[in-house]
Amino acid sequence: MTASRFFTLVLAAGLAATSASAQLLIGQTAGFSGPVAAGVQEVTKGAKLYIDEVNETGGVGGQKVELVSLDDRFDPKVSAENARKLIEETGVLAMFLTRGTPHTEAVLPLLDKHGVPLVGPSTGAMVLHQPVRRHVFNVRASYQREAERAMAHLAGIGMNRIALLTVDDSFGNDALQGALRGLKAARLEPAVQTTFARDKPDFSRIAPEVAKAQAQGVLIVGTALAVADGIAAIRAAGSKAQLVTLSNNATAGFISGLGANAAGTIVTQVFPNERSVAVPMVKEAQALAKKRDVAGGLSGAMLEGYASAKVLVEGLRRAGPKPTRATLQASLEGLRKFDLGGLEVGYTPTDHSGLDFIDLSIVGADGRFRR
Repeated sequence: MTASRFFTLVLAAGLAATSASAQLLIGQTAGFSGPVAAGVQEVTKGAKLYIDEVNETGGVGGQKVELVSLDDRFDPKVSAENARKLIEETGVLAMFLTRGTPHTEAVLPLLDKHGVPLVGPSTGAMVLHQPVRRHVFNVRASYQREAERAMAHLAGIGMNRIALLTVDDSFGNDALQGALRGLKAARLEPAVQTTFARDKPDFSRIAPEVAKAQAQGVLIVGTALAVADGIAAIRAAGSKAQLVTLSNNATAGFISGLGANAAGTIVTQVFPNERSVAVPMVKEAQALAKKRDVAGGLSGAMLEGYASAKVLVEGLRRAGPKPTRATLQASLEGLRKFDLGGLEVGYTPTDHSGLDFIDLSIVGADGRFRR
C-alpha cells in the first residue's frame, strides 16, 4: 500500500469516527511520500506518541484528539488543496505539523480566511516568525538561527573557507540569510555561494567548485535526499570538508540515506538530545516510546512532534469544554510560560516564536547523533 493511499484511509477513518462521536479533529498535510517522507513520518510518530497517551487516559474533556493526515507529496499546490479539504470540508479545529517552507506558506491564506490556528509547523522559516503570523504558533527555533549558529561553530574552530549550498526556494533563501549573518559576524565571506534546484538537484557542477575552492566547511541546505546526494558528490569530487546541514534532516532516515558518508556530518538540532534523561520531557517521551515498543526507540525528530503535540493539547484543554477555532486561538495566545518539561514555551498576540533552543550534533561511527 502506498503512503498516499494509507493516509487517504486515515482520513476516511477519521471522518467515520467523527460521525460516531464528538472528536477533536486536527488536520495535517505533509509529505508522507516523496523526498521528506522519512522525516515527516518520524515527527508525526512523535506527535502520535503523546496524542495516543492523552486519548487513552481520558482525552481532552472526555473527547479524543483525532489527527487527520493527508499526503501532499511535498508539493506546495497539493499542500494548499489538502488544507482546503481539511478546513472547509472536514471542519478541523486546527492545522498541525505542516512540513516545508513554501508548503506552509501555501496554506496561510486559508488559515487567515477561516480563522484556523496552525500549531507546530515543521519548518523554521523566518517568514512564519516575523512579522508575526496571527494564526501560526511556532514551537521550534528558526532556520536562520540554526544557520547562524552553524557558521559561528565553523568559524570558531578556525575555518575561514566555508561554502554555502542552498536549495533554490524560500527555505534555502531563508537559511542563507542566517548563514551570511553568521559569516559576517566572523568577518568572513563565503568561499562558494550557490543554489541547486528543489525538484531536480544537480551537483555535477557544484561539487567540483567546492573542491576547487578548497572549502574547509560546507553548509548544505535542502531535503534529506538532496543533501545526501550533494554530500556524495562532494566526497566523490575529492573534498574532505566538514559537512553541515540543518535540523530538517535530523532524522534516522537521513543518516541511513547518507550511507558511508554519514559519520562526521554535523546536523543542527532544535530539541535536546533524545537520550538526555536529565530533561523531563525527554525522559517522559522515552518512557512512552518504551511502553509502546517504538521500533528504534525515541529519535530527535520524534521529539519535535512530541513537543508540538504537548502545545496543541494544552491549547485544547484551555479552550473550554467545546473548543472552537476561535477559543483555541485565544487559549494558545494565552500560553505565557508553559513548561513542556525542562523547556518553556509561551506566546502573546505579538509573539508566536516558540522555543529558541539550538544545539549541534555530529553523526558518530555507530550511525547515531552525538552532542
